[in-house]
Amino acid sequence: MVGEDTSSSVLDLFPRFLDVPGLIDQDLSMMFGDEVSQKFRKNWSTFFKPKIIADCKTLRIWASCCQELNLNQRTTGWDSDMSFCCCICSLQTQEARKKTSKISSPQATSHLVRYLKEGASVTTFIESADTRQPFLLCISERKKDIQKFSNTIDEKPIPCKAHTSVAAFDELFKAHYIFSLSYDEALCNFYTFIQTTIYNIDVGRAKESPRVKELLARLLQRD
Repeated sequence: MVGEDTSSSVLDLFPRFLDVPGLIDQDLSMMFGDEVSQKFRKNWSTFFKPKIIADCKTLRIWASCCQELNLNQRTTGWDSDMSFCCCICSLQTQEARKKTSKISSPQATSHLVRYLKEGASVTTFIESADTRQPFLLCISERKKDIQKFSNTIDEKPIPCKAHTSVAAFDELFKAHYIFSLSYDEALCNFYTFIQTTIYNIDVGRAKESPRVKELLARLLQRD
């Protein structure tokens, strides 16, 4: 994948991405076929989520990650799918800390997803985010019940067709391929894990960290 600057030219040439939800999903289906495009949404709840959670709970740092991210706050936190995606992101970020500046679990997940209360200015919020790397913007009255999702790329919100956390993450990942974007350095392990383990894209060719390889091997060994 090439650098993030490509998104500007693509959005300038194809402005309908900014007002027509679903184009990202449609384009990835054209690139890889429906079977690959639907893997995350079809298999997350029934296969990947329970297996990944079961494996991660065996790690000593799982409890501390959950506590640091306040994932046990049932009334003020994210829904379960968003919560576990954030925690998996944090776990995968641990190894990246050796190569990049040290960041906390909340900082790592802020590279992935951010919350904005309904009624606040989207433009002001995105400008203050100070990043051009893609992240998922969730807008609602409560974090646990998100009403609107947008992929924020190059300080522009691209509306998601998705109405669930899983489908929104699906679109966020796909946006990297549609707009030829490099992964955020802090989230490289996380996105590579999603790419190879869930979508089976470039398996054997993508550079996987030891943590990603170990988790994938354990998942394949489970019944």
